[in-house]
Amino acid sequence: MSKKMQQVFRMKEGTDETSYAKTSYIQKQVQSLTKPMREKAIKEFYCREQPTILCIADLGCSSVELSNLSPVFGLLETVENARRELEKGPQEYQIYLNDLPRNDFNTIFRSLGSFGEKLKQEMRDDFGHYFVYGAPGSFHGRLFPSNHLHFIHSSYSLHWLSQVPKGIEDNKGNIYIAKTSPPHVLKAYYEQFERDFWTFLRCRSEEVVAGGMMVLTLMGRKSTEPYSKKSCLIFDMFATALNDMVVEGFIEEDKLNTFSIPIYTPSEEELGFMVEKEGSFNLNQVLITEVNWKPSEQYKNPYDKSSDHANFTNCMRAVAEYLLISHFGEAILEEVFRRYKKMVKVSMAKEKNVFTNITVSLTRKG
Repeated sequence: MSKKMQQVFRMKEGTDETSYAKTSYIQKQVQSLTKPMREKAIKEFYCREQPTILCIADLGCSSVELSNLSPVFGLLETVENARRELEKGPQEYQIYLNDLPRNDFNTIFRSLGSFGEKLKQEMRDDFGHYFVYGAPGSFHGRLFPSNHLHFIHSSYSLHWLSQVPKGIEDNKGNIYIAKTSPPHVLKAYYEQFERDFWTFLRCRSEEVVAGGMMVLTLMGRKSTEPYSKKSCLIFDMFATALNDMVVEGFIEEDKLNTFSIPIYTPSEEELGFMVEKEGSFNLNQVLITEVNWKPSEQYKNPYDKSSDHANFTNCMRAVAEYLLISHFGEAILEEVFRRYKKMVKVSMAKEKNVFTNITVSLTRKG
């Protein structure tokens, strides 16, 4: 990942009501939908290999409380159930939590106490030992020793690019792939994603043991065309808000024309092609899911009486705030999100808005 991206890209830290930890209901819903797939994969690996120490990594874990959003508890619970079925003794676990160095690891590690209490309450007396480590760094490079990991999980991280694609300077008025983007802009975004995903797979192929497994979830699209309303509308609305602010003198036009979101939402076909092209992993299973912009009742904060469009805006703000601040400065932030929230409200009233997600289960070839 470029040094600039490592400096500016992170989720909103802390545990207050505007933090990523408290507003990321979309991510929670996605992880709930993909839970059976990742727990099936880790059970399959454990029953086949039965390692003395099971090494698990969560890549792009973000600044969440370990006992809440992290999928680690479910993975341990699955292995523990399988272990008892096999009548094996206590299991030891090494758990690695990865994100960029500027991520709020403090929030994660402050939650270790409550995570331990949860394990004590819900696991039996024969539960073994677990050891949690921070692994700061970009997953677009090496993170772990060779042949070390047994299972990797990543959710809602790999669609982020290591850098803004080169050669997209004439994508004026847009901040991502849009209907008006020139064809070479779409090509540049795809080729950057292809390079990044290939590098990710190659690095993990060196770190994961033969037979080890990965379950990866990305924001994606069902359409074969790079522009898809479902995956691009959230950025179209940001672009509209920013363009209006240029017209009204809040932002300089040159500032807008040099701002781009470093993200790519692949199709199932593109992911399958890249896995085959890199060649280190077998593709076991693909799952396509959709989540509504509106929080389901299960994931609504009972203490937050905000409207659905306000909740969604806060969710997006926790993700995008630092990208906007790093380029435009903090002064425009409230105005951008005031306008964005109005557009989200109109859109939600007219139609059902969803995110499309693609989850793949991979096994490291021997």
